[in-house]
Amino acid sequence: MDVVNNRRATFKKILNVTSGNFLEQYDFFLFGFYATYIAAKFFHSENEYVSLMMTFTVFAAGFLMRPLGAIFLGAYVDRVGRRKGLIVTLSLMAIGTIFITFVPGYETIGIIAPILVVIGRLLQGFSAGVESGGVSIYLAEIATDKNRGFITSWQSGSQQIAVVFAALLGYWLNTILTHAQVGEWGWRIPFLIGCLIIPLIFLFRRTLEETEDFKAQKTHPSSKEIFSTLVSNWRIVLAGMMMSAMTTTTFYFITVYTTVYAKRTLEMSVTDSLLATVFVGLSNFFWLPMGGLLSDKIGRRPVLVGITTLALFTSYPVLSWLVSDISFTNLLITLAYFSFFFGMYNGTMVATLAEVMPKRVRTVGFSLAFSLAAAIFGGMTPMACTFLVENTGNPSTPAFWLMLAAVCSLISSLYLCRGSKQNKPDAITEPAKVSA
Repeated sequence: MDVVNNRRATFKKILNVTSGNFLEQYDFFLFGFYATYIAAKFFHSENEYVSLMMTFTVFAAGFLMRPLGAIFLGAYVDRVGRRKGLIVTLSLMAIGTIFITFVPGYETIGIIAPILVVIGRLLQGFSAGVESGGVSIYLAEIATDKNRGFITSWQSGSQQIAVVFAALLGYWLNTILTHAQVGEWGWRIPFLIGCLIIPLIFLFRRTLEETEDFKAQKTHPSSKEIFSTLVSNWRIVLAGMMMSAMTTTTFYFITVYTTVYAKRTLEMSVTDSLLATVFVGLSNFFWLPMGGLLSDKIGRRPVLVGITTLALFTSYPVLSWLVSDISFTNLLITLAYFSFFFGMYNGTMVATLAEVMPKRVRTVGFSLAFSLAAAIFGGMTPMACTFLVENTGNPSTPAFWLMLAAVCSLISSLYLCRGSKQNKPDAITEPAKVSA
């Protein structure tokens, strides 16, 4: 009976803490998916490519704010606690979402419109800088050494639910509205729904209990001590950023960029790209806990090294195969393959990154490493891939961006997982070393 009660309590904690992660990914995904409509509404240009690139630049700007959010909000979470910090991040995310939802278009208020959208996006980015890290550390601290990979995999698992929900909502809108109606005002409906669910997520967050690991700390570091510790551990943060590159790049390629790639480059319909995105979210949701479970059984290193090596040598051939024989079925097969990369790798990587960070700066260290990767690799993915296709004329070239991320993550995984002969992951209380 105690085992059942413990599992129920753990499930409740996972649900409460990952609910905010749902909103974060939902909002970020919407901005990328409706990029063409947002471009026309706020970043008017006679050239569609220029307008789209301006929108993707704003998309990337949100990611550039993430490292700042990771440093300042991460330090706050490490100082005052996981529960209070996660409520603050949710508040900032909500404000940014409201901005983007209700700002009138360029034709109505002129240059103020894109400025307000950028401000909303920057607020979202600042908040997201610690949201994923804060949730991941919370899950890592309520887990045990035997199931940490599996438990922490639900940080990203909640984001996949957001992707599926957003894609299904978009599919429904495209069946009841005309293309012109979606472009004029229909694209705002998903953002409005995001605003409406904010109170429910606040309710979930308020019921969070502080982790025993944080409460067990007799003293909590000041901001000065946190920044000093962070600087002295810059190698771990830098390696953690490189290890996160594979996760952030692959995810935003198969979700946000796919909707534009399928429509603009492969010349598929909007409904096809939406259905493909639903499929991706469901596939990710399956593979994420599988990756976490496998890493709990055999160790982190074999999964991390194996997936990055596979991605390095097969990404371009797979994407070339799709381009040579474009069809909806082949698109699904390609996305399923990349989804396998993402799910297995990320399900392992989150636990690894939590385990290598020094305990007293665990949240800010994790958040900074992940946010830097999101800013440099993830947030740049739609823009970089659009640039590669436009300037080479080769629809397969986005694979080079994925391969670059795979190389970075392979090198850092070998570095962070070196020096241990064991297959079992180390306890989170021993952050300086990860299992081989």
